[in-house]
Amino acid sequence: MNTTAPDSAPIRVAHLPDSWQQALEAEFAAPYFYELRDFLVRERAEHTVYPPAPDVFNALRFTPLEDVKVLILGQDPYHGPNQAHGLSFSVKKGVRIPPSLQNIYKELQSDTGFVPPRHGNLEGWAAQGVLLLNAVLTVRAGEANSHAGHGWERLTDMMIRAVNAKEERVVFILWGAYARKKKALITGPQHVVIESAHPSPLSVTRFLGSKPFSQANAALEQAGRGAIDWAALD
Repeated sequence: MNTTAPDSAPIRVAHLPDSWQQALEAEFAAPYFYELRDFLVRERAEHTVYPPAPDVFNALRFTPLEDVKVLILGQDPYHGPNQAHGLSFSVKKGVRIPPSLQNIYKELQSDTGFVPPRHGNLEGWAAQGVLLLNAVLTVRAGEANSHAGHGWERLTDMMIRAVNAKEERVVFILWGAYARKKKALITGPQHVVIESAHPSPLSVTRFLGSKPFSQANAALEQAGRGAIDWAALD
């Protein structure tokens, strides 16, 4: 399959906010992005891939660049049936809440007093400016991290850089060693980085008590940007 990018306009991702399309225009025209697209075509022809193609860029669709106040970075999507829908750590209503999100909810309740809902859909956060971004945006069913190293990381690094370029304060929440490696991309002195262990069961004892939600709101309010209503998940 020909993976050479033409000399014409970059690929347009359907329903992407103009701010993201413009910020990523050079990436969408680069040869590696065409190679990534062709890789995904082959993968979807031969395997089950999550999330469904229309949901891959949901993090950007739900949270335009100009609205980003908080960025929560995950590694790659859930690889079980019906789980991934394009937002890091989130699952659609009706899907069992995964262990990492259960632990996020435990910390949310401890930190803010908010009693979490019985679903795991975090679209209410995304609508308020919380960019729920994974470093890799697709995965083969049942095979965690199977789409790493095929170009997604270059694209999502550029997304992080685009957020870093914002003049307004953004709070970057980095959970776990993988996410914390991205701290080097966050250079704006106006921004705040909150780091801790990952909320997975393997490291949850070091995650609980980290108070990322109240810390994020304090940093936003200090900058006059307004707090996130972490309870707005209905």
